[in-house]
Parts: sequence; C-alpha cells; structure tokens
Amino acid sequence: MSPTFATDRTIFWSFSEPRQGGNATSVARGVLSPDRKSLGQVKVIFRAMPTYDGTKHFGSRLAFGPEGMLYITLGERSDTPMRPQAQQLNSDMGKIIRIGPDGSVPGDNPFVGQSGARPEIWSVGHRNVQAAAFDPQGRLWGIEHGTNGGDELNRIEKGKNYGWPVQAYGEEYSGSPIPGAATVREGMEQPVYYWDPVIAPSGAQFYTGDAFPAWKGNLFVGGMKDTQLVRLVLKDDRVVGEEHLLADRKQRVRDVRQGPDGALYIVTDQDKGELWRVAPRWP
Repeated sequence: MSPTFATDRTIFWSFSEPRQGGNATSVARGVLSPDRKSLGQVKVIFRAMPTYDGTKHFGSRLAFGPEGMLYITLGERSDTPMRPQAQQLNSDMGKIIRIGPDGSVPGDNPFVGQSGARPEIWSVGHRNVQAAAFDPQGRLWGIEHGTNGGDELNRIEKGKNYGWPVQAYGEEYSGSPIPGAATVREGMEQPVYYWDPVIAPSGAQFYTGDAFPAWKGNLFVGGMKDTQLVRLVLKDDRVVGEEHLLADRKQRVRDVRQGPDGALYIVTDQDKGELWRVAPRWP
C-alpha cells in the first residue's frame, strides 16, 4: 500500500498479465473506497518487458523506499532461453525496478540515458526475487529463489550485478551443474547469505517494534518449502543466527508484516490459507 495510505487510501499490486503472445508481470494502483469495499481509479503503471509465453518466475514483491520510490522485483521467467536476459539491460527480466508511484522513471536511476538500457532498472542478475524489505537504515534487501541449494539474501545497491545465471550457488533441480555458472565472478556481488538446503523464500520484514525487544533488527522471512517462518539475526550486515518458527503449523508462509501494535502478521499460502497474529503471551 501507499506510504501515505492513511490519507490517500491508495493500494499497489503486481499481477501476471495476459498479453498478446504470452504474459508478464505488471503493476497497478487503485484507490480504496471510503467503506473499504471496492477499488476505483485503477490504472496499470508498469508492464515488465518483454512479453513471454511461460508459466514460471514472475516475481514479484513491491516495496516503497524511504525516498518514496516504488521498487519492483522481477523473475527471469526460469526457462533456459530466458535466463540470459537477467544480464541484459534491454530486458526487465531478472531485475529490480525503481519507479515513481505514478509509474514515472526517476532521473537518478543508474541506467538512465544509457543506450539500449531500460531506464527503470535498479539492479540486475536476479533469478526470482519474491521477498524485499527495507532495513531501519533505509537500505533495500532482496531474497530470491535459487536453484537446488541456492536461495540468496542480498543487500541491493544501485546499479549492482547479482550474478544470475553466470554466478550462482547450488545446482539444477535435476542434480546437474548450472550451465556456465561459477560461485564467484569479477564485478558481481556475492550474496550476504545463501541457503542449502533451500527455504523457498517469500515475504520479508525487518522487525522494529517494541512487543518483542529481543527481535529488534531481526529479519523475518517466509519459508514455503519447509512451512516455516525464518528469523535471521544480523550483525555488521552478516547473518550470525537463524531460527525456524511455526514449522509445526505445516503451512507455507507467503508473507510476513509488522503491525502498528508490534505484532507480526503472517499470511499462509494454502488452499485454505490463514492469517496469523504473533504477539507476546503476557503473564
């Protein structure tokens, strides 16, 4: 939702949009009615290009930065012919995008004015980012689905290259090596952390509330593979601890958010999904 939702009631969402020749991720905005029962003034403000006839790796997560810009994470569509586009600046695939709330491109984006580059691109070389969150210092972090043994936590910086598909951890789900990939490439960013085995991440939240003082500064990540909420303890931008919570519920955690009351609100991804509230148990 808009950073000023309390006054403008504006909601933003991403979706898989059917198009001639295929589909791709798009982002729309709309205004919630005063009775909160309907949306009006709906407008598509961004369409990822190119269109592709596929079923996988759409991304995406939306996050507003402290400067009011909208960051959109996009997958590279998974299929072998599409993977190289994560490294190509003429494609939105496998990128993180930065636009204004009205869909305009900020003039300080890193590739504005570069011939052949899409000006909305903020960072490149991503596989399928399904979690993104700003930390208390206003810095963007992204968490992406890797191959088998290669889910990544990255600190996202302007214009940086995060490697996929030529730099990656893990292997193909078939057990074969990732073609042409190495774990280190000159000029490409290393992940802050990676999971092996994977967690299938989705949704992320830095905790800043007072309800759980011991969790302040921790990063919570939804885990879909092993049906859990993952808590990461960071120190000096490194992961120094990891805890898995709520696994006994056996539900895929799609998203996690901090409420104004300091509680964590969790949405599960099931045929009959649930909304959970996690709060201290007071004596």
